[in-house]
Amino acid sequence: MLLKIKRVPTVVSNYQKDETAEEGGGCGRNCLSKCCINGARLPLYTCNNVDKSVGEKAESPVAFLDSLVLGEWEDRFQRGLFRYDVTACETKVIPGKYGFIAQLNEGRHLKKRPTEFRVDKVLQPFDGNKFNFTKVGQEELLFQFEATDDDDDREIQFFPNMPLDADNSPSVVAINVSPIEYGHVLLIPCVLDCLPQRIDHKSLLLAIQMATVAANSYFRLGYNSLGAFATINHLHFQAYYLAMPFPIEKAPSLKITTTNDCVKISKLLKYPVRGLLFEGGSSIKDLSDTVANASVCLQNNNIPFNILISDSGKQIFLLPQCYAEKQALGEVSSKLLDTQVNPAVWEMSGHMVLKRKEDYQGASEEKAWSLLAEVSLSEERFKEVNTMIFEAMGFSGEEEELEEQSSMDGGFIRAQCCPSVKEEAVSN
Repeated sequence: MLLKIKRVPTVVSNYQKDETAEEGGGCGRNCLSKCCINGARLPLYTCNNVDKSVGEKAESPVAFLDSLVLGEWEDRFQRGLFRYDVTACETKVIPGKYGFIAQLNEGRHLKKRPTEFRVDKVLQPFDGNKFNFTKVGQEELLFQFEATDDDDDREIQFFPNMPLDADNSPSVVAINVSPIEYGHVLLIPCVLDCLPQRIDHKSLLLAIQMATVAANSYFRLGYNSLGAFATINHLHFQAYYLAMPFPIEKAPSLKITTTNDCVKISKLLKYPVRGLLFEGGSSIKDLSDTVANASVCLQNNNIPFNILISDSGKQIFLLPQCYAEKQALGEVSSKLLDTQVNPAVWEMSGHMVLKRKEDYQGASEEKAWSLLAEVSLSEERFKEVNTMIFEAMGFSGEEEELEEQSSMDGGFIRAQCCPSVKEEAVSN
C-alpha cells in the first residue's frame, strides 16, 4: 500500500520554489549547478583525525565553531538571508523532571507550500527535478568541510579562499534559512554527487568529525531519514548551537554489549522514545562504523529513524520511529495533529519546536511526553528491531530481559541477554 500524508516541507533555501521549474540559458544567479560553479570559491577546513580517539582534539588554526560556523552564520544573518529572526523566538524549559525545551517558532509555519510526501519508503532515488542543494545560492554557503586519511602531519588545515572543485564533489556547510536555533546549519556531504538521503559510512564519519572539531557539547548534529521527517531527498545533516542539555542526553541507559572495537551499545530507559545509545570505540571511525552498520540495517529494512550526534561526537543516539506511518494510517489523535509538529530528531531529543502560541503557552511535560510516546516504536516492535540490528552486526540478536528494582530516585537494572552484560547501577 502506498502511504502518503499531506506535508508542509520546511523551506531551507531562499531558492526553494516550484521544483519542476526549469530555466534555460543559465539560472541568472550563483548556484551550485554547472551554469554557475566555475570560479566559485569558499573557505576550506580539512582534518585527518580518523584514527584519533573520540573526543581527542587536534590543534586548529581557526576557531571552528566560533569563527567558521557561528561567525559565518552571523554574517549571513546581518545580510538578511534568513526568513525570520530566530534569536527573537521565545524559548523556555518546561517545568518537570525531564526539562523538555519548548520554542515558539511561528516563522517556520509561514509561506510554505503543501505537497504530497511519501512515507512508506526510507530509500528513494534522487530526483534532480525536485529541489536539491545544487540549487541553493552560493551566498547561503559558509565553507567547505573535508576529512582526509592522508599522511600529512598537519592534522587540521584551513584555507580561507579555495575554489569549489566540481570534479571532486566538495562537502559544504550551508545555512538553513528557516532556522530552528542560533547557528542552524546544514552539512551536505559531496554535494555535487547528488546523493539521496541515506546513511553511508563515509558521510556519517564526516558528521561525527564535524562534531569532534567543534569541541563543544552544546553543538549537536542530527539526521532525519525519509519517513522520519527529512524534508529534502538530498543527503544532509543538520546542526545548531543551544547552550542547555537535551532531555535525551540526561536519560538513564542500560548497557547491552560492547563490540570488539570497544563501542558500548546501550538502550535508553525512562524516556518516551525507545532508542539505542552508542559510545566509546578505539577510534572515531570505530564508533562511526558501528552506528553506520546499525543505520544501514534500519534503512535496508525500511524502518524510519533519526540520529543525534551529541557531546562533541562522543555519544550517538539512534532512534527508530513510526509517527509518519501512524499519521498516514489515521492513528494519531486530532489534538496532536492540530499542533502541526512533525517530530524529527530535535523534537525526539527533547527540543520541542512549536508553531502555535497556544501550544507554547500550554506546554507541559505531560504533553511533550504524550507526543514523543506516539513517535516511539512499541516495546515489542523495538525488541524486534533490536534483534534485527544485532543480527546484522554479528551478535546473537537475543533481546535482554529486564528486571527493575524501582525506587524514588532510580534503582538497579538487571540484564540477562548475554554473559558480557553485568548488573549496572542506573541513575536519573
